[in-house]
Amino acid sequence: MSVTKYAAEEPPETGQELAEPPSLSTPHAFQGQELAFWARHRNFLATHFPGATQKDWDSWRWQLKNRITSPQRMAAILGVPAPLGFDRAGAFPAAVTPYYLLTASQSPAVTRCILPDVREKDIRPFEMPDPLGEDGHSPVPGIVHRYPDRVLFLVTEFCSTYCRYCTRSRLVGKSGHRSDMSSWQRALDYIRAHPEVRDVLLSGGDPLTLPDMKIEWLLSQLRRIPHVEIVRIGTKVPAVLPQRITPALVRMLRRYHPLLMSLHFAHPDEITPETAAACNRLADGGIPLGSQTVLLAGVNDDVETMKRLMHGLIRNRVRPYYLYQCDPIPGSTHFRTPVEKGLSIIQGLRGHTSGYCIPTYVIDAPGGGGKVPLQPQYAFDREGRDVMLRNYEGRVFRYPDTAGREG
Repeated sequence: MSVTKYAAEEPPETGQELAEPPSLSTPHAFQGQELAFWARHRNFLATHFPGATQKDWDSWRWQLKNRITSPQRMAAILGVPAPLGFDRAGAFPAAVTPYYLLTASQSPAVTRCILPDVREKDIRPFEMPDPLGEDGHSPVPGIVHRYPDRVLFLVTEFCSTYCRYCTRSRLVGKSGHRSDMSSWQRALDYIRAHPEVRDVLLSGGDPLTLPDMKIEWLLSQLRRIPHVEIVRIGTKVPAVLPQRITPALVRMLRRYHPLLMSLHFAHPDEITPETAAACNRLADGGIPLGSQTVLLAGVNDDVETMKRLMHGLIRNRVRPYYLYQCDPIPGSTHFRTPVEKGLSIIQGLRGHTSGYCIPTYVIDAPGGGGKVPLQPQYAFDREGRDVMLRNYEGRVFRYPDTAGREG
């Protein structure tokens, strides 16, 4: 098996052999499904990680140290044809945790998100390594200052699992040098010197792959800056490495409120009992959770799949936040949908489920234009002083837009 080592972590823990599944504080939605889930879990471990213990599986360090980085090995475990041509230098690396590979083994949609595809070689003229112009808005290494009152702080280039449609495929999985405390000092100095910055988003890579000590050091430094009002963390860890959401991590995070998290989910199959437990543990720590989903062809580009995903998130106290149009990174044509598809999905959600379950559909404008929200045309015309409205059923209504117009 091809694995990668995460040198910053300790050796994996040892423990009892895998026996009964651990108790999970999961919502009632999973009560009838846990036995089947854990039966698959035991079989997967016995087949692909012989000798692994329950304590190993539950350790996020073990999960990181046993990441599978060979596309061929990945495909063999998934039971699909092996991808070809990914041994060239500079290719976007492949990696997946054992946990998320188990999830993918039950889901063709999730498999599509992690397994390299020969179509990644099909690079169109309009596709760019840095489609959002982040490098042009980076005054110091690790900082992207694109909006007036907030900055993006890229604290690591490491992810536990590499999504094939990643906006930062030019950076992630490469050197990993930004996870060093000394490399963060210049970025922190920039934030201290800019009092207009009230909101800092920690991203990467995935900040929650860092050890607790490093995360706490970052948060403590930011909390000492008077004008930083809120800190956010962008992460896919609850979906791909839920073992990382330990009670100790949550106890530490809650000391640095107001702290928010944006979680990345792509498909309802990602919401397993373990993921649900991780999300609920974060929510119990008082951390507001929002979801970010990329619209992906062949993964979630239909109303029913998107509705199941949003319902699963809200059941686990994660508020749907953004639905992103897939960014034009090199080799991503097979993932992108027409913009009309995103609009039709929003239209299929509006009125057919609660408003809390409907994300904002956005395009992150190429070249650094920022997020541009898109909505179906509900206000479609004006007749005199009346605004013509079309509701979710297609019925037309008039709204008398007379405020400030009398006389």
